Amino acid sequence: MTQPAIVTSEQAEAPRRESSIGGLLLDSGKITPENAERVLRMQKELGIRFGEAAIRLGLITDADIQQILARQFDYPYLQAGEGGYSEHLKAAYEPFSAQVETLRAVRSQLMLRWFARGHNSLMVAAVDSGDGASLMAANLAVVFSQLGERTLLVDANLRAPTQQDIFALKGRQGLSDVLAGRAELDAVAKIDHFLSLSVLSSGTLPPNPQELLNRGMFGNLNTRLEASHDVVLYDVPAWSSGSDALAVAARAKGVLLVARKNKTRIDHINAMAEKMTHSGASVVGTVMVDF
Repeated sequence: MTQPAIVTSEQAEAPRRESSIGGLLLDSGKITPENAERVLRMQKELGIRFGEAAIRLGLITDADIQQILARQFDYPYLQAGEGGYSEHLKAAYEPFSAQVETLRAVRSQLMLRWFARGHNSLMVAAVDSGDGASLMAANLAVVFSQLGERTLLVDANLRAPTQQDIFALKGRQGLSDVLAGRAELDAVAKIDHFLSLSVLSSGTLPPNPQELLNRGMFGNLNTRLEASHDVVLYDVPAWSSGSDALAVAARAKGVLLVARKNKTRIDHINAMAEKMTHSGASVVGTVMVDF
């Protein structure tokens, strides 16, 4: 029978002193203290980095190192399947893809054109359901949080909400409950894997969504949310399903329109933009998605 290895506290802490990569690998459970000793021996013998030695020993992968580096630089993301969120949350699972690079470009434009000008809220909307507005809002929320902005995503689609599925928040109270006076702001959920990201899900599906969104207390709620967050993004029902979006636009004051390539008609999105402007909101820009 093999004798179990005895690791002293000094030995277990060695990778932490030797390399922050080693400490993070230990903290995340990627390597054990026993394996850390093996890595340190190889590191010393070959004069290589801790992470490179761990890879050579087959203890971790390049993806593990990439994720640890992201943590070092406060750029959190997840590996496939981690967190239980929707696989369509590309900003969380594929942060170095061309798609997410485009999302970061959109983020930069929104920062310059809207948020850097004293605004905190923005509504993300599309003409028809299935045009990608909800996924755009969710992924934008992640990339804003990765920037270090205190970001809140509010699911104001009180008819067919999706954010509770995207972020695995089923069964929670949400916006409708707050507007009906049945819940407080503790209904806002922190997303564990992204320290700067929170989500207020839709909550109980009400029989009167439009009336709830038109209540004066929604304006007061938005003011409170803006006071505690740098970025507040609203996901809303598609324009074709009713005028709920107008009520949200009047609160957010800014609108990002989402058009789907080869599907959304130009005259429809122009008509939607005109209505938003008449409601007192500014159309900050339009994003075309292709899927």
